[in-house]
Amino acid sequence: MILGAVLAGGLSSRFGSDKALAELNGHTLIALAVDALSGWCEHVVVVGRETAPAPTLPDWPRPGMGPLGGLAAALHHALDEGYEAVLTCGVDAALLPDDLPALLGPAPACLAAQPVIGMWPASAAPVLEALLQSEERHSMSGFADRIAARRVKTAASIPNINTLDDLSALTRRMRP
Repeated sequence: MILGAVLAGGLSSRFGSDKALAELNGHTLIALAVDALSGWCEHVVVVGRETAPAPTLPDWPRPGMGPLGGLAAALHHALDEGYEAVLTCGVDAALLPDDLPALLGPAPACLAAQPVIGMWPASAAPVLEALLQSEERHSMSGFADRIAARRVKTAASIPNINTLDDLSALTRRMRP
């Protein structure tokens, strides 16, 4: 079983407002992410927010740990609930490939260009916990290296919405 986890605990500082609530073609970015993962996963959670269109979890061990804090919370939840793996994406990753689970399976694997998008074995929770409690740099790439995750390249780039300009450009690109 796969748990889907939308990592949504960022501050949206480059965006200028809560980007999870920004709209793309009439849908909030957070709803688009939840919907995408819902098509592939038995259950989806949103990590790092108190309110969302899916059940929420707080970052682990505390807020402000970046995407790894969200992933750690999801991996702990997956272990507690009997999931084998966690499929993650950021709230700002729009238009995920239709074959994402096949690209990333079996875990561990992540997208080379966006390691926040990944398939992580629930059994990696202790490794991530140790990393977050260490003085080492806390990065998705560093964690991926620690657990020997495959780096998967995609034929097309996946839009990553960090600024209002990114959202505007993607909106223009999607117009018929």
